[in-house]
Amino acid sequence: MKAAKHLSACTTVLVGKLATVDGSTMIARNDDTFLPLTPQRFYVHPAEHDQPERTWVSNQNGFTAPIPSDGYRYLATPNVEVDKEGVYAESGFNEKNVAMSATESVYGNPQALAFDPLVADGLAEDSLQTMVLPYINSARDGVRYLGNLIKQYGSPEGNGVLFSDHDEVWYMEIVTGHHWVAQRIPDDAYAVAANQVAIQQVTFDDPDNFMFSDGIQEFVTTNHLNPDQSGWNFRHIFGTSTEKDRHYNTPRVWFGQHVLNPEIEQDPESSELPFICRTSHKISVEDVEYILSSHYNETKYDPLGQGPEADRKKFRPISMNRTQNSHVLQLRNDVPAESSAIFWLCFGVPAFSPYVPFFANATDTDPSYSETPVHLDDQSAYWMYRKLSMIVESHYRNFIEQDTDYVTAAKQDLRTHVANTLAGSQNLSGDELTAYLTEQNHQVVAAMRATTTKFTNDLIEKGLTLSKLTFNMDKNL
Repeated sequence: MKAAKHLSACTTVLVGKLATVDGSTMIARNDDTFLPLTPQRFYVHPAEHDQPERTWVSNQNGFTAPIPSDGYRYLATPNVEVDKEGVYAESGFNEKNVAMSATESVYGNPQALAFDPLVADGLAEDSLQTMVLPYINSARDGVRYLGNLIKQYGSPEGNGVLFSDHDEVWYMEIVTGHHWVAQRIPDDAYAVAANQVAIQQVTFDDPDNFMFSDGIQEFVTTNHLNPDQSGWNFRHIFGTSTEKDRHYNTPRVWFGQHVLNPEIEQDPESSELPFICRTSHKISVEDVEYILSSHYNETKYDPLGQGPEADRKKFRPISMNRTQNSHVLQLRNDVPAESSAIFWLCFGVPAFSPYVPFFANATDTDPSYSETPVHLDDQSAYWMYRKLSMIVESHYRNFIEQDTDYVTAAKQDLRTHVANTLAGSQNLSGDELTAYLTEQNHQVVAAMRATTTKFTNDLIEKGLTLSKLTFNMDKNL
């Protein structure tokens, strides 16, 4: 059996309900893979009841565990080539309005791993979403449920896992074979994480805001792992602070915080950037999308900018060509619960593509999302948006202004679609509401397909005039 692949990527944003413009909770992440093309699809897994005894077996690392006989309906964004790449269901809501995104790869340090090594056939990212999301009733329950699985089976890798419901947002970091800490993001705060242990001071007598693995304090004390004179800093004890971190990881956290707190001066290579942050303005879905679609915009570190090459290549950007999907999982608190969960999904490179809103209370997704083929075609959403992204980046100076206009117009249209859908659902409930929201999801796909196809064709036509195989001549000759 193959070893589980640890995807050295991803960027995470989490926002509490009092920090958002409309009282929503939000968890968001770029799902980055090792290669530019690992096609994904977006589908609805139906609820299951009274199923016969079954066993889940990972084709990546051999993890084996029983599957409960009952599970909730849930959304997922798995790989297309499951036999080759593994499932990696990654992100979604279940029918109880619990959101989960897994995972943000993190790395424990060798001092801690020496005493609690990773478990080769433990619960890895490829199986994690499928093993947890259908069976949890709240964000807090998700942490508890996953913590029990890690206690029983161990983990073969370091993973940061995001959970949210209407009231709470949690970030859980699994850093060794069996040890983890989870912190609730305060309602008035936000957090950004990027492939490095993020959680800092842990308060063990505060169960409302912290959860942790059994025996973690004794483990640290017995093995002399706390390097600080005082306090219990999870990042210092279990995390890393390396040259790679300062070029690959911490600058992404710095930029996310720079976007939301531009008034604060910080070093992009600092290992002490705060985990829990607050800002004076309310955070919108578009703010989170901007962070996930960014590449150090308007700084000297922008790889698409015109600064010195050494600066442009110094830091790993947030949006990359190997971002297979980017998502914002929003739970609104100003509308009825049955229509409150919205999955904002970008299947292209986020720097160049829009986030399309899908109401989670749905029974299926459009075939252009649910039936992604392995190779490029003219029907699937995944390949449509990736085709657009490639065309824009290939002629960046010529096309970026038009692409910005396209994305900006899409944001307006998609916001209007959400508002109109909510207005049209006010007198609906139960199966009738679910059918209505499902149909609205199909309609927004059709509208975006028409807009994006026309825009892509316009760019191709313009691109044909940019060829270097040309020569000025008298048109009469």
